[in-house]
Amino acid sequence: MLKKTLIGLTAAGAATLTVALPAEAAEVSWGLTQQAEPGGRVDAETYAASGGCTPATAVTSKGFAAPLVWSEGGNFGRVGGHTTAITTPGKYSATFTCTDGRKATQTFTIVGTPPPSSTAKPKPPATTKPKPPTTSTKPVKPAKPQVAVKPAGAPQTGDGSLS
Repeated sequence: MLKKTLIGLTAAGAATLTVALPAEAAEVSWGLTQQAEPGGRVDAETYAASGGCTPATAVTSKGFAAPLVWSEGGNFGRVGGHTTAITTPGKYSATFTCTDGRKATQTFTIVGTPPPSSTAKPKPPATTKPKPPTTSTKPVKPAKPQVAVKPAGAPQTGDGSLS
């Protein structure tokens, strides 16, 4: 629910921004998910009629598992698409080219704890010295074997009658 709200707010913010920019502005107005979970969905959209452009290429980023292909259309020249974020947290930039030659770039963040650095040397395993054998001044006595106990039956205990 929160994710849908954030996407809606991003789209509303992009729509507000596109109204404020004149059509001849060199910068392309488009919306991109600002934060994504590792392996989560990333959305993008632009409105050609409101300061955006008609995309000529897919949106590419090192933070995408695959390029974001513009697969949706709509009113006012709206185009949109979705892709999946990679699992490595960090800040990434996403770029595409418009049919009029302009390049559009935005950054987004994959949230989470970054994996440990591969340049960090792992700690060597803790080594423990073996304990020296204990020496005793008393001789050790071998354990005595147990004596088998034979169960007593009726002949040894009586037959139960009173004599």
